[in-house]
Amino acid sequence: MNKNLSKHLAPGHSACAGCAFPSIVRTILGEATTPVVISNATGCLEVTSTIYPYTAWNVPYIHSAFENAAATISGVERAYLAMKKKGKIKKKIKFVVFGGDGGTYDIGLQSLSGALERGHDFLYVCYDNGGYMNTGNQRSSATPYGAGTETTPLGKESFGKVETRKSLMEIVAAHRISYAAQANVSNLADLKTKAKKALSVSGPSFLLVFSPCTNNWKFPTSQYVAISKLASETNFWPLYEIENGKYKLNFEPKTLKPVAEFLKTQGRFKHLFSEKNKLVLGQIQKKVNSEFAKIASLCGLL
Repeated sequence: MNKNLSKHLAPGHSACAGCAFPSIVRTILGEATTPVVISNATGCLEVTSTIYPYTAWNVPYIHSAFENAAATISGVERAYLAMKKKGKIKKKIKFVVFGGDGGTYDIGLQSLSGALERGHDFLYVCYDNGGYMNTGNQRSSATPYGAGTETTPLGKESFGKVETRKSLMEIVAAHRISYAAQANVSNLADLKTKAKKALSVSGPSFLLVFSPCTNNWKFPTSQYVAISKLASETNFWPLYEIENGKYKLNFEPKTLKPVAEFLKTQGRFKHLFSEKNKLVLGQIQKKVNSEFAKIASLCGLL
C-alpha cells in the first residue's frame, strides 16, 4: 500500500470487505497539511480499527462514548489553545471527529450542536450508512423511508421504516458555520476537494459522506462504489456544499435515473418491489424529487 494512504489509518483493521469508511477516512485525512488529533465516537469505525491491544491509527486518537465525540474534541482543542498560549505547543494542529449516523444524527446530536455553536476549530465527519450497523442494523433517524431493519421489520403490518430520514445538513447549516458539505465515497475527487476546504477553514466545519454498508444493506461486497454512484445519479444523495452560507451543487446527473434503480440494488428495499408496495415506491420518488428541488432552489438553480 502507498505509504501516504496509510499515513493516518494503517492497513490491518477489521472493517468488512466492501466497507466504504476506510476510503473515506484516508481520503479526508490525506488532505491534512498539519498534524491531526482524532476523536472517534463508538461505532463501526471505532470497533474495527481499535481491537485491543492493536490499533490501525498512526495519529493521536481518542475513543469517546457514542454521544460525546464532539464534546471530547472541544476539550482537547481548548487544552491545545491554552498550551499554545503558554508556549508549550508551537505547531499548528487540526482536530477531526469521525462518527457514524447513530452517533451523529441521534445520540451525539446535542454534543455536535454545542461544539458547532461554541465555534471550536475542528472538522466533524459523519460517515452515513443509514442505521446502527455495529449492533445489528437497528433503524436510526438517517435510515431511509421504507427500509427494512431489525427494528422496522417487514410484514403484514409494516413495509419498513415509516418515517422520513432527518435532514442533518439543514440542522448543521442552521448553526451558520463557515463550511459544510455533502459528499459520496464514489466520488473521491469531489470528497478530496471538500476535505481540503473543510480542513482549511477556521472554526467548525462538517462533512456528511455517503457510506454504504454491505452487510446490512444486503449487497455484494464488490458493489459499494456502483451503488454509491447510483445514489447520486438518482438524486437520492445530492452532492453540494454550503460555503459561508452560499449553496453550490457539485454534481448533476447527465441522465437522471429513477430512484428505483438505486433501491433495487439492496436487499433492505426488495420488499418495495411487490405489487402491494408499489405506492410506497411512488412516495419515495416524490420525496427524492421534493428534497432535490429544495436544494436546487437554495443553490439558485430553480
